[in-house]
Amino acid sequence: MVQSLTTDYEVIVIGAGVAGIYQIKRLIDIGVKATVLEGSGDLGGTWYNNRYPGARFDSESYTYGYSFSKEVLEEWHWKEHFSSQPENLRYLNFVADKFKLRDHMQFNCKVEAAKFEKKNAIWRLRVSDGRVLSCRFVIMAVGLLSQPTLPNLEGQDDFKGESFHTYYWPHDGIDLTGKKVGIIGTGATAIQIIPVIAEQAGELHVFQRRPNWSAPLNNDEISEEEMADIRTRYDDIFKACDESPGGFLHRPDRRSFYEVSREERLALWDKLYDERGFGIWLSNFREIFMDEKANAEFSDYIADRIRQRVKDPVTADKLIPKDHGFGVQRVPLETNYFEAYNKENVHLVDIQEDPLQRVTETGLRTMARDYDLDVIIYSTGFDAMTGAFDHIDIEGVGGAKLKDKWFEAPSTFLGMMINGFPNLLMPNGPQSGSASTNYPRGIECGVNWLMDFLQYMWDHGYVRAEASQAAEQEWTAEVVEMYKIMLMRKAKSWFTGYNSNVVGHEAGHIRHLVYNGGAPKYMARLRTVAASGYDGIDFEGEPVKPEEKPLQSTA
Repeated sequence: MVQSLTTDYEVIVIGAGVAGIYQIKRLIDIGVKATVLEGSGDLGGTWYNNRYPGARFDSESYTYGYSFSKEVLEEWHWKEHFSSQPENLRYLNFVADKFKLRDHMQFNCKVEAAKFEKKNAIWRLRVSDGRVLSCRFVIMAVGLLSQPTLPNLEGQDDFKGESFHTYYWPHDGIDLTGKKVGIIGTGATAIQIIPVIAEQAGELHVFQRRPNWSAPLNNDEISEEEMADIRTRYDDIFKACDESPGGFLHRPDRRSFYEVSREERLALWDKLYDERGFGIWLSNFREIFMDEKANAEFSDYIADRIRQRVKDPVTADKLIPKDHGFGVQRVPLETNYFEAYNKENVHLVDIQEDPLQRVTETGLRTMARDYDLDVIIYSTGFDAMTGAFDHIDIEGVGGAKLKDKWFEAPSTFLGMMINGFPNLLMPNGPQSGSASTNYPRGIECGVNWLMDFLQYMWDHGYVRAEASQAAEQEWTAEVVEMYKIMLMRKAKSWFTGYNSNVVGHEAGHIRHLVYNGGAPKYMARLRTVAASGYDGIDFEGEPVKPEEKPLQSTA
């Protein structure tokens, strides 16, 4: 029997990024006593922390913004098709201020530990300011890429100049004019930042661990007239996103790769390469994701486009991946990235050929030489998906640690719940539909489902809910099975849980982090589970009087 106990809050949301903002909005709308705990100094999540020059959407801006408010859709004017970080942060602040969401947020409050108390079916959270807060439900809105990782290099504290991970780019900015800059990494972040730094730095040395495929963003501004037209089409835009596998406006070419001629394929690829956004990836033939031969032909096409853009053939060859094909992991979109290597002040250092040895007082040392630098930038990625969970000491039933449960690989039910961790909910957890789709579209889907689920619990007087072991195993098996048909299983990417800087996440062991069935199929599964009375979830509790329901309390 669960004992009755007054808690500080009915729901505590961890994280004030895109997911946390929408989650708290839905909770306070129905009067639930809830709060958001955010470790940073203000809201925004990714768009608060990642302030490096060049940071911007790779989703079309008008597909990234929230869809829940007609007023916001009418009032906000996106200035670019792919909006930059400063504008994105302004947008999130605009939404939060419009609905007075800051009143329900606590900043500089990092959650250090969360422990489930079985006797009372409550969670107790230890916060960095020394408080211990209790709640019935914890909602993890911690973000997919919010735990940056540094390389395993000796001497990082020895460097006398400025150094930082791109995630911690100085909020006041940094003047790189004329300076000798070294950047480690050529992943999605580096692909955005390198062209900007190349215009500022006196010398830029790019230390490349592994090259990444990339394609042009082809961004441009949105005029008043175009924005007015977009406003008239928002219903169709969001409907199209819901119906596409990736949650974007882009849909795959339904023709078979092999039923069209080589000339037709090239014509399609030329067209897509010159268009905006993810079309070159997501409006392509489906076979490029699953068929080795089709992917190889398309990868050769992209490689040729790179060679056309990089003057030095040796450098061009080093920028072309050899260990995976185009599109088998999320494709970074770029603006003049490859052209940056044509500049005399930009130097590519292949650390597969000349490995980094250590950080020195004056820069970086490889096997062959020392590089004197004024600034070192670590663009070395994130402990994706599970990293933010691992950095909180989360303890479930019987003292089980979530970090231990997920060490080999995560296992969830729908990417929303975890067996052994009752009342711990995730609108965008590992194995959910959010990770592999247009993020905010997946977020709204996840939050809406969780709100219906919570309402169901409150209506029935349930105080505890936990995914059954069988349901979790079945869902995880389905996620694993979908990897088998996708070429992504062969890539060293965060989709497969690869990160050479994290123990246990090195190459050779796939961690199945994302659901690859596409947004429509995932949303259909969520609807089926809800319609069944949440089959696969075990509930506990007793009927309550209407006046005792949490939705009647004052936030």
